[in-house]
Formats: sequence, C-alpha cells, structure tokens
Amino acid sequence: MKVIMGNLIAIYRKELLGYFVSPLAYAIAGIFWLIAGFFFVALLLGPDGIISQAAMLDVQKQQMGITGQPLDVAYEFLQAFLRVMGSMSLFILPILSMGLYAEERKRGTLELLATSPVTNWAVAIGKLLGVVTFFATLLLPIAVCEIIALSAAKPAFPISLVLVAHGGLLLLAASVLSLGMFVSSLTDSTILSAILTFAVVLFLWVIDVAANAVGGPVGAALGHLSLLKHYFNLLGGVVDTSSLVMFASYITLGIFLTAQSIEALRFQRS
Repeated sequence: MKVIMGNLIAIYRKELLGYFVSPLAYAIAGIFWLIAGFFFVALLLGPDGIISQAAMLDVQKQQMGITGQPLDVAYEFLQAFLRVMGSMSLFILPILSMGLYAEERKRGTLELLATSPVTNWAVAIGKLLGVVTFFATLLLPIAVCEIIALSAAKPAFPISLVLVAHGGLLLLAASVLSLGMFVSSLTDSTILSAILTFAVVLFLWVIDVAANAVGGPVGAALGHLSLLKHYFNLLGGVVDTSSLVMFASYITLGIFLTAQSIEALRFQRS
C-alpha cells in the first residue's frame, strides 16, 4: 500500500508540474480569468446587474406601496455567477483533459507506463488529482473576489453556502475531467480527444432537456443523469446525497474505464 501511495503521489506531482510549465495551461488560465472577470463585473455592477435590478425593484415597490423582503443580492449574485462559471467550465475542461493520456501515446511513453509496475488505477487517480488541482487553482483568484464582494452583504452571507457551491463546481469538474481522461486514453490525438470529450459533455448537458421532453419514469431516470442538475442543487445549498453519489459514480466510472483501457493496451503488448 505504501508503494502504491508513493507511486500515486509521484504521478500526481509530475502531472501537476506539467500544467504549471505548459504555455497552453497559462493561456487557458488567462482566458478563463478574463471571461470570468467580465461576467463577475457584468452580473454584479453592470447596467442589468443584480445591484441595479435590486435598486429598480425597490423603487417599483415604493411607488406601488408594496412592502416585502428586498432582493437578496448576495445570494442571487452567487447563484447567477456560479451558473455561468459551471457552463463556462464545460468548454475548458475538455481542453485540460485532452492530453492526459493522448500526449503519452504521441510521445510513445504510454507503452512504458502500461508495462511499468505502477498499477493502472494509481496512474489514473494521480493524473486526475493533478488536473483537478490545477483547475482548483484557477478558481482561487475568483473565489477571493467573490468573498470580498460578499463580505459587504448585510446581514453577513453564510460562508457555508459559498463552500458548498464551490465544492459542487469542483465535483462537476472532476466528473468531466474523469470522463475526458478516459477519452484521452483511447487516442493519440489531443484535438480528437477534446472534441469527443466535449461531445460527451454536450450530451450530459442537454440530457435534462431530453428528460423533460420524454417525461414519465424514463424522463426522470434521464434527468437524474444530468450533471448540471446536480450541480445546481448544490448551488442552492442543497446537499443531496443522490447528487453526491452521482458525481462519485461519474468520477469512478471515468477512472475505471481508463484503467481498463490501459490494461487492454498492456495485454496487447504482452
């Protein structure tokens, strides 16, 4: 067990270091932060932002003599912003996962990896942890901006809701990256890997729409497979066990299929 953990940590460090020395990773980070910053400002301070909508709603209530609870600006902003972040991440995650195994195939090092004493599971988990950690670092500056903005809310905004929402975003990312890792293990083309992973993501994205169209028990079963549906549950602060199980299932499925894919390669080479 100690040897397996040592190998897993070594793979994790190698994968993570690979992202921090990659110009492509820095380009992705720059674009991600630029777009996220735009939506952050637009949704909070823009002409049609949450603050403007709350002020307009208050004026309308005063003119109509209506009393009631004011709009919860902090909650509405966090919901709207992280929904955008979730959708935006679905475009970036296939790019992050495309080289996990495809690059190894292209360099000819996958055969060495497949025939090494390191277990396929340890390699897959180490690689997945590396790319998820890199994605988490992309979220750190954005989370700091959110905390600064939400700290102005009165009464104080519960930090637990922020943690649950960002935990949901990380689970969503880990699920997509795990499936993308499996796709990457099937080809030596990073571009093809990214396209196929995006196709999988698109299917899981629109499956909720198909579920509503089908309806009935089949529709309910399809809707349960929707990653975004479970992510939105966590955004609302609803820690549903079924959502956590579904994310864990996607992550485990991706790791399992990747390990089997590399095992098939090992069998071919033996």
